[in-house]
Amino acid sequence: MSSKALIEIKNVKHAYQTDAGPLPVLDGLNVEVAKGDFTAVVGPSGCGKSTLTRLIAGLLFPNEGKVFLQGKRVTSPRNIVGMAFQNPVLLEWRSILDNVRLPLEIVPNELSRKQIDDRGYELLAMVGLEGFEDKRPSELSGGMRQRASLCRALAHRPEVLILDEPFAALDAFTREDLWQIMHELRHQEAFTCLLITHDLRESVFLADQVVVLSDRPAKTQYTLDVPFGRDRDLDDLYTPEATEILRDLRYQIQVAQKRVDEEIQEIDK
Repeated sequence: MSSKALIEIKNVKHAYQTDAGPLPVLDGLNVEVAKGDFTAVVGPSGCGKSTLTRLIAGLLFPNEGKVFLQGKRVTSPRNIVGMAFQNPVLLEWRSILDNVRLPLEIVPNELSRKQIDDRGYELLAMVGLEGFEDKRPSELSGGMRQRASLCRALAHRPEVLILDEPFAALDAFTREDLWQIMHELRHQEAFTCLLITHDLRESVFLADQVVVLSDRPAKTQYTLDVPFGRDRDLDDLYTPEATEILRDLRYQIQVAQKRVDEEIQEIDK
């Protein structure tokens, strides 16, 4: 294992059991994420991207291969991981502040109630939700709920942040606003991030590297180093260099998606 890798997926194979027999989704997958890096994982629908997040979080275990965090094999969920999903899954009976501080009520820590509250206020202010602390989730827009979900994922200062398509259900303007918020959070909070996304522009704007998965059962097709600095502007996505990168990514995924669709059709027959 690389001495710099905070996350390492090493020769991982995994299959789900179905009535028709095993359904392989990952086949010899290899991914490394260095400490402090932001890595996006893209690939065709159904290729096993969300399975990858569950393996890293210790919610699922591979049939073959190993998953490491901080050089230690993952054998159970660990509190160094924070997660946010497409659905914010906020608790409707709790205020936004209470939702954000929930991890600090669960993860062992030595913080006082005031310190826990201060952490919640701090994060909500970072994402533009200052003044909404006492609101219920139903009183917020979809984008605001997703901002609160990000705050909750970061409340206990995780070393690893896993994002499983957290912006996919949002409109384009809200999504781009949250991309910029993610950059600001990255500068202010020390975390290593793995982002699962179908949005290629999102992957290029946010990530240091983009890992492209093949059709199912997924392998690592290739890894692209994004040639932009970490201080980015949305205008960077309209440069000739970004256009060429996006064109290549789109082609590779379209080819892989066609293979996945053909496989699904065969299973449905």
